Amino acid sequence: MTHHPEEPPPPTHPHTPYGTPDTPRIAVRGEAHLEVDPEIARITITVTARGKDRRSTLNDLTRRNTAALDLVRTYGQAVERLETGTLTLTPELTGHGRGERIRTYHGTTHLTAELNDFTALAELTTRLADLELTRVDGPWWALRPDSPTHRQARQQAVREAVQRAKEYAEALGTTLQALTEIADTAADNPPPHPPGATGTRMRAMAAYGAPAAPDEPAPLDLEPERQHVYAQLNARFTMKPPKL
Repeated sequence: MTHHPEEPPPPTHPHTPYGTPDTPRIAVRGEAHLEVDPEIARITITVTARGKDRRSTLNDLTRRNTAALDLVRTYGQAVERLETGTLTLTPELTGHGRGERIRTYHGTTHLTAELNDFTALAELTTRLADLELTRVDGPWWALRPDSPTHRQARQQAVREAVQRAKEYAEALGTTLQALTEIADTAADNPPPHPPGATGTRMRAMAAYGAPAAPDEPAPLDLEPERQHVYAQLNARFTMKPPKL
């Protein structure tokens, strides 16, 4: 029986990312930056209660929390989202004397509201801040995750990459041949600001013991913050060999 040695594998040609003289490649970056009006705004609402009795403190907190929720709900479809976050009721101990004695109870609830009507937002934030022992933080402006602005930025970045590649090829006296690769290199938006990082903090003095205004306060004049949307990509093309 004759043994036939295995045939050697065919030679492999290493992938060259920079092309060849017969198929030159060109790599470019496409970028887009759009500045648009926000679509939604978010506010956080902190309701507070203090008292020497646990039950009465909890009752006060429940009453104020219900008042804040009911007020937000009166704005109907202008409110896209309303959520209750954490609720805390904490005893505060005296700092002196023998043994531990409870001096007072401190209760808080945290609400988050997201609105799409900025006229309603200005009125709501003012009315919330005028409630008893209620603090309002925000607004934080944003685009929706599915906003068409994100798609527009990506498409603009692609068009810029193609145009840039064409200009390079034109400078060499040739034309593009084919697209070989496109890679997204960055997210559409910068990371969102966490609560408290930016925005306008509103706190009504009447909510902290000052005399309440005889009439309902006028709505705040809020100026929506323009949103910046970014898109970046890398693209590779082949082009017809230029005559150098």
